[in-house]
Amino acid sequence: MNIIKLDAIGSTNTYLKKILTESNLENLTVVVAENQFEGKGQRGSVWEAEVGSSLTFSVLVRDLLASPECVFDLNILVALSVYSSFKKLFGLPFSVKWPNDIMSYNKKVGGILIENIIKANGDTLSIVGIGINVNQQNFDELPQATSLYRISGQKLDKDVVMHSILEQLESYCHKYLVSGSSFVWEEYHRVLYRIGVPSVFDLPTGDRFMGIIKGVTEHGMLQIQKEDDSTEVFDIKQVKMLY
Repeated sequence: MNIIKLDAIGSTNTYLKKILTESNLENLTVVVAENQFEGKGQRGSVWEAEVGSSLTFSVLVRDLLASPECVFDLNILVALSVYSSFKKLFGLPFSVKWPNDIMSYNKKVGGILIENIIKANGDTLSIVGIGINVNQQNFDELPQATSLYRISGQKLDKDVVMHSILEQLESYCHKYLVSGSSFVWEEYHRVLYRIGVPSVFDLPTGDRFMGIIKGVTEHGMLQIQKEDDSTEVFDIKQVKMLY
C-alpha cells in the first residue's frame, strides 16, 4: 500500500486528484496530512481539523464499482470500514449517520467525503476523504462533535487508527468484489443512526417535521415515514436530521 505523508496541505482529496492526473497510481494509494487547512465536508461545508490532533487522509479506490450506478455502495462500504475499525479498537457504541458520518452516542467523531471521477469508458475512480477527531479535547465551538480521546479516555496513535481503517477498507473491498453488495447494505441498515426512531427533520425552507427513518435506497436516498404514514425519499441536500 502506497502511503504519501505530508506536513501540511489544503486538501488531501485535492492533492490526490492532482497527482492522479500526473501518474497511474495503484489502488488504495493514501495521502495523509498532519495539517489540512482546506478540508471539505458534506453539503459544501468545511471540515475543521485541529492541527496535530485530527487524522485527515484520502484514499484512491479503483477497480471496484461495476458501474457509476453503484457509487453509493462505496459510501456505505467506507463508512462500515471506519465503523468496524472503531468497534474493533474500542468496543464502544458507534453508529453511521446517513449518509456516512461516524457517530458515538449522539455526537459526531468523524466524517467521509467521496468524490467520484467517471472516465469516458465508464470506469469509476473514487477519492475517499476521511476525517477523524482523534485526540482533540476542546469542542466548545462544536457541541455536536467529540473525539476518540474523549470517548476512550486515552491518547491514541493516529497511525494506528489510520492503519486499522485501511485494513478494514481493504477487507471490505475484497469481500465486495467476491460476494457483491448485499452484505454491506444489510450491515449498513443494522448500524444506521436512529433508524426506526422518531426524529425531527429540517427542510431547506426552514420547516420541520417528525418522521422515522425506514432505510436508504440503492442510490443513497433517505426513506422517511411521516406522521401520516406516507413514506418520502430525500437526497442529501433536501433534508437534515436534527440531533
